[in-house]
Amino acid sequence: MKIRMLLLAALLCHGAVQAQEKAPAGWQDGTMTRLKAQALLQTLNATLLSNPSATVTLQNWCADHKMAGEPRIRALRDQTTRKPADAATRELFKIGADEPVGYRRVQLTCGDHIFSEADNWYVKSRLTPEMNQLLDSSDTPFGLAVKALNFSRKTLSSTLLWSPLPAGWEMKMPVIATNKAPLTIPEQVLQHRALLSREDGTPFSLVVETYRRDLFAFPLDAGNGQ
Repeated sequence: MKIRMLLLAALLCHGAVQAQEKAPAGWQDGTMTRLKAQALLQTLNATLLSNPSATVTLQNWCADHKMAGEPRIRALRDQTTRKPADAATRELFKIGADEPVGYRRVQLTCGDHIFSEADNWYVKSRLTPEMNQLLDSSDTPFGLAVKALNFSRKTLSSTLLWSPLPAGWEMKMPVIATNKAPLTIPEQVLQHRALLSREDGTPFSLVVETYRRDLFAFPLDAGNGQ
């Protein structure tokens, strides 16, 4: 029994060391690191809220932080999950119970990084046949597939799922002990729910986007995290 416990402890220790070695440089936990993370998260949120296409925002983020050799967003489709449009979604679209609604669940990636997961419901009749075909048969991001609609985006909700600093930090900066361990970032950091509409104001898509910690998988600028 003691031997098993020692082996398990050694494996856990080895895993922790590997995780720390894979952590991007400069993300050691501490006050300055958390302040930078807070600023980055709020900047990302503001940019997403001001841009009708999350795809474009994420692609620019990937390029700006040099996170892939080719900073191109790909949509990896989940072809097994099915979530029929509920009554509330149909009410948002102003359609009846028999109107066909497409569903698409994807992970938006850049290089080896998964930036977000998105659930998307859309009214098929309000897209062109070419757009529907593209969405059904390719990994093209939704925003790029329907770009020709010149759509607008209305955010229904924006929720920060992670705050690197405690509430009220702007009034009194907390003192956080610096250590060599990397900053712990949860798997999910931000979630948006938005309605997309055509130029004439007709809604055609509801999207729920959940953004992930891979968005911060780049070396932080020089600093020891204090």
